[in-house]
Amino acid sequence: MAKRKSVKFSLVNSAAAGIDIGSRTHWVCAGEEQIREYKVFTEDLHEMAKWLKSLGIQTVAMESTGFYWKSLFLLLQDYGFEVILVHAAHVKNVRGKKSDMLDCHWIWQLHSAGLLSASFQPDNFTESLRAYTRHRKSLIDGAARYISKMQKAMIIQNIQLSVVLSDITGKSGKAIITAILNGERDGNKLAALAHSRVKASKEDIAKALTGHWKKQHLFELRQSWEMYNFYHTQIEECDKQIEQLLQEEAEKQHVQDLAYEPKKKSNGQRMTLNLI
Repeated sequence: MAKRKSVKFSLVNSAAAGIDIGSRTHWVCAGEEQIREYKVFTEDLHEMAKWLKSLGIQTVAMESTGFYWKSLFLLLQDYGFEVILVHAAHVKNVRGKKSDMLDCHWIWQLHSAGLLSASFQPDNFTESLRAYTRHRKSLIDGAARYISKMQKAMIIQNIQLSVVLSDITGKSGKAIITAILNGERDGNKLAALAHSRVKASKEDIAKALTGHWKKQHLFELRQSWEMYNFYHTQIEECDKQIEQLLQEEAEKQHVQDLAYEPKKKSNGQRMTLNLI
């Protein structure tokens, strides 16, 4: 029987390790005979880092699996390792039956041969700002869902507020919804709360606010209104955290402030974030 041919890699990173990231356990390979499994608990991650240190490992490669990699990535950096985060598409599994043990060995082999390139990782300031802004966006999306719920609760009662107001959460919309939740049912009195800049006539607004009031839908309207306002309270708190982060970064850079300074567009120039 002919011998199966094999390919050997040149050694580039002699003090390398490869980690296969999982939601419950991580498999770590630091050499041909050095493969271990660790749970995802903090204590176990520290044990993993200490084991790698004892072997003289200097650089570690891991796949970017969901968000499970992040805590381990940061912990290994704190221990002084060079950590390479690799896109999953760049790491092919070995042939045969797939297993986490084989995957970590394959990552170690590729990393030892210098065949893996690191994905871009932002600095601490950018990472913090990105976390805040992503969370802020999710809060805005949550508030938007409750706007839809309020519209639904009113339309079911044939309260066509969205027909006469372009934004039911603007100044006029808030005043009208608050009055409805406080027990006002007279269309004319509700229409009188609309701002004078509203294009629709008071007569049309009164017609739009005359409907079939139902207790269950008013209950849904009230809770949706409360949730909408709660989300905006959370957004305000998030904005304060972002402002604090920007201020701290400004102090580190010894500048007065980090702020958007609007400039007139000319010759294709765009507005940028300036240090002032």
